[in-house]
Amino acid sequence: MYNILTLNKIAACGLDRLGDNYAVTDDAAADVDGIILRSFKMHDMELPQSLKAVARAGAGVNNIPIDKCSESGIVVFNTPGANANAVKELVIAGMLLAARDITGGIAWANTLTGDDVGKQVEKGKSNFAGTEIKGKTLGVIGLGAIGILVANAAIKLGMDVIGYDPYLSVNNALKLDRHVKCVNDPKLVYSDADFITVHVPLMDSTKDTINAEAIEAMKDGVVILNFARGGLVNNEAVKAGLASGKVRKYVVDFPDTETVNYPGIIAIPHLGASTEESEDNCARMAADEIKDFLENGNITNSVNFPNCQLPNDKTGRITIIHKNVPKMISKCTDVLESVNISDMVNKSKGDYAYSIINTDHAVTPEMVSALEALDEVIKVRVIK
Repeated sequence: MYNILTLNKIAACGLDRLGDNYAVTDDAAADVDGIILRSFKMHDMELPQSLKAVARAGAGVNNIPIDKCSESGIVVFNTPGANANAVKELVIAGMLLAARDITGGIAWANTLTGDDVGKQVEKGKSNFAGTEIKGKTLGVIGLGAIGILVANAAIKLGMDVIGYDPYLSVNNALKLDRHVKCVNDPKLVYSDADFITVHVPLMDSTKDTINAEAIEAMKDGVVILNFARGGLVNNEAVKAGLASGKVRKYVVDFPDTETVNYPGIIAIPHLGASTEESEDNCARMAADEIKDFLENGNITNSVNFPNCQLPNDKTGRITIIHKNVPKMISKCTDVLESVNISDMVNKSKGDYAYSIINTDHAVTPEMVSALEALDEVIKVRVIK
């Protein structure tokens, strides 16, 4: 029996996939094997000794203490792409809201009274006129799961699209519409785009991706959209751009005290993934990831350990989380020399590595103790 702690409300269609061999609880004091969460902030949480995995039903993991989990051999999963369509649709909506003063017009219409509302509408509607997005140029910074969908949708809406992603994978490149122009310098996006949308993870290296220097390189009257993370765009730089006319509108899905009720800023209350379909997709993917890891030791979509899978059809299976240092494989196989290793796989990611080993005989407690005694080994788990 595996115990799963939920720190947020998780869609039942996801939890139902775990099956009868799982007990789901919301008691943070319990001994749990896995945690499934959405936006709950875990940084001040004491991690249970029994914890083996954390699955975030969403893409961002800045609410999870990644370094602390890695040091303890706790695998952290996210669900890339599960909410991509929901975010894509809101980005398109954000462009339309910025191109035409729809929100201002609605607010004004709701103030109208009297028997001649129709006449007032016809007289005042010109104050909210805007532009069409067809024929305009959209710049997409980051061509991951969401960026690709946004770029392709914009092409279908008749826009020209320029994309920038120095880490664009072959798989993602194949998904891009052939009309998307990819460039190797973000300045080539800034100089030509009427709309710029950012879709990169928030890290030290990406903080303030859109700063004063970037805005200065943009076209006059540019619209900036941020549906990724608040820290990617510098608020003060945007405000300066709005004041000078360099920036026409800023659409942000992460409001804070600096961006709400500010002229030229359209603040959306973090609705990017807030659809029934998105929440269900994320819950299902998170449940599948944590289940496959607990039952088979397979890792898919981890942010701190490498993807690593191996068919589980032998008598014994052991998994080892260890430091990514030379000679670790030989040290581990030396401990297991008395059993026949029928299959194995080892993958590394940064400072850490992960091994799955299938054997024709059951792994003994003595072998496990010997593996755990190796200085570079972080966690050993017998699956079968």
